[in-house]
Amino acid sequence: MGADIKKLRNRIKSVNSTLHLTKAMGLVASSKIKRANRSMFSSREYRNSYAETIDVLTQSTECAKSPYMQKRDSGRVCLICIAGDRGLAGGYNANVFKLCKEYENASFIPIGKRACERFSSPILLVENFCYNDAKKISDKICSDFANGEYDKVGIVYTKYISIMSQEAEIKWILPLEKANVSNNTSIIFEPDEITVLNSAIPEYIAATIISLVKESYASEVAARRVAMDSAGKNAQEMIDELGIEYNRARQGAITQEITEIVAGSGL
Repeated sequence: MGADIKKLRNRIKSVNSTLHLTKAMGLVASSKIKRANRSMFSSREYRNSYAETIDVLTQSTECAKSPYMQKRDSGRVCLICIAGDRGLAGGYNANVFKLCKEYENASFIPIGKRACERFSSPILLVENFCYNDAKKISDKICSDFANGEYDKVGIVYTKYISIMSQEAEIKWILPLEKANVSNNTSIIFEPDEITVLNSAIPEYIAATIISLVKESYASEVAARRVAMDSAGKNAQEMIDELGIEYNRARQGAITQEITEIVAGSGL
């Protein structure tokens, strides 16, 4: 009986330590959410502004000759995979990798420690990711696509829906599709539309990459906060259950000792 009480006491102590850890990680995630969301929204505005210009350019018949609008069907796909730098974020990383599995024959460019480890690539952290990193990736992708290395290029990221909901999805970035928007004839491009489009595409893709990295990071922080809140509640429930079990075992030990004393005095 004494051994059981000691085992329960150690178990309660262990779960209590886990509870303190999950609370601390939840607080850290909460402190990062506001800044991550602010960065996500500002980068999204920048990407959307660029996208509006690209949409206008794709309306031009001349731009249809751009190498970035050429469709091919050889099955060669390149995917930029954005995952987290850490775990303990629920199914955040698992959902991204599950989506990547649907394209096993694709070439992957990983961003984030977990993605880099999975695809055996030099570590490129999400938290330290900057525009220069995005531009290097963009320049390589644009060069490879223009040379016919790939038929399609996409980005696997996590879409931020709300603090309680995030969803892994793919955004296809190449080839460009002709946008279904009204042609703004008041815009004049110099020297011509196709030259401007070909020059703007690497910048546009870099803006898209960094925007989706920021969105994925905001999703990761939100997912970690929810996961830590859930883990904290589970730990507290376990402590309560173990506490009840410990009290019963302790009461049983006391009762047994009293019974033995009474039985001994009767002799």
